Amino acid sequence: MGFSPNPPRPTVAAVVEGIDRWSTRADIGFIHEDVPWADLLAGIAPAAILTRDKVELVAYMRAKGLRFAMMLDLTNGLARDSEAPALVAAGRSLAEPAVQALARDYGLAVEAMLAPDWLGLAAETNLVRQIAPPALYQALKATAAATEAALAAAGARAMRFVSVQVEAAWGRLGTTGPFAGIAADLADFPFTRALGFSSYPYFAYADPADIPADYFTRVRATSSLPVIVTEGGWTSASVAAIASSPAKQAAYVTRLGELCASVSAIGCIQLQYADIDLAAFPMPQPANLPLFAQIGLTDTSFTAKPALAVWDGLFARARVS
Repeated sequence: MGFSPNPPRPTVAAVVEGIDRWSTRADIGFIHEDVPWADLLAGIAPAAILTRDKVELVAYMRAKGLRFAMMLDLTNGLARDSEAPALVAAGRSLAEPAVQALARDYGLAVEAMLAPDWLGLAAETNLVRQIAPPALYQALKATAAATEAALAAAGARAMRFVSVQVEAAWGRLGTTGPFAGIAADLADFPFTRALGFSSYPYFAYADPADIPADYFTRVRATSSLPVIVTEGGWTSASVAAIASSPAKQAAYVTRLGELCASVSAIGCIQLQYADIDLAAFPMPQPANLPLFAQIGLTDTSFTAKPALAVWDGLFARARVS
């Protein structure tokens, strides 16, 4: 079980306070973020970027006794039909072999310098395939495959994986279509050693009790790969057309524990420990960011919500080591 160091406000103090608070109820520190395209395109070496931005941060989390995992996100995490914002701003594309090589070299540097236990090479692949231009999905697939080949040749020890979007697999993300499954993802990313699950079911269900008991098992289907919940959550407040509450969020964490048990999940990550203080972050912001701003288990001041006690109860149970 674990969290990311994503802070409620963009300050070093908030990052450190967050880690200090959630590390006592976690086994894993997880960084999920875009490849640093702007720096790489500017010619900054991957090692220099990681030394500046990640080495000390990861060392701080490991000093807390945490394992470490990282997801390299290749497309737009808040708009899976689009290229990464930094590539768009630069007029570049993941379809370019030179851009794919930058991601590959960055992945190699992450392995060499940060030694993650788990390393994600592509996020929400089924959703990208469903809604992005086919060329972008093919570029995603090619980049992940090339990065995996380079890591394997280098003798990388990290468990490499990709993630899929659970609501999209069920045909319930912005649609009410038929169950789609992830057979294409298993075929297109044959190197994956685990299935990462991204799940935000408040976009698909009015209440956590409505989530089917086979919500995870049907997506995993006949695959024998271990499951890792790499991101997800349930908003604790109503936003847009979504009606919610702290009690619903707490009920979801209970349900999440049941779903993880149903697939004997080897990891469960809640990216946001604290809510996002939108006013503290610079504009412009993605239009849909407010939909995710209150999925933390605490508010922006690190005051616990009811869901945190449920999480702590799950954390106190015996788990896979």
